[in-house]
Amino acid sequence: MTAPRDFTIKVNGKRRQVRAVPDMPLLWALRQEAGLAGTKFGCGGGFCGACTVHLDGAPVRSCQLPVGDVGNAAITTIEGLNDALGERLKAAWLEIDVMQCGYCQAGQLMSAHALLSQNPRPDGDAIDGAMQGNICRCATYNRIRDAILIASGQDAHHDH
Repeated sequence: MTAPRDFTIKVNGKRRQVRAVPDMPLLWALRQEAGLAGTKFGCGGGFCGACTVHLDGAPVRSCQLPVGDVGNAAITTIEGLNDALGERLKAAWLEIDVMQCGYCQAGQLMSAHALLSQNPRPDGDAIDGAMQGNICRCATYNRIRDAILIASGQDAHHDH
């Protein structure tokens, strides 16, 4: 087994030292070593999206990315999603009560932010495509789509 070593990772604009084996999933390095518990463990296989973070702005499943492969890339977690777009998304989520249990919502927000960063005014198909693979056991998909539309400045047809 490989011995743990120190890695310096850039998370939410700050350099952080984490001690881990190189193949430790970034998810666990963030949660256990960096103390950032907003990123959630869901399936452990990269299928549910609960662990989504941004790596240089692109959404990635942190349960599948070894901390040893991060290098100098900038990592953004839900705790660091504080730019104007992140604030609009969080406000839209609250405006129409997207959350039920809330467990998947950090990953949902991270994927929504990546979508709106690339496509500021997506249609329903673009939203569905970008959000595919982010599973919500409470099935709040319609509210998630509406909140993304609201955050993008478009009219959402919701009954909430």
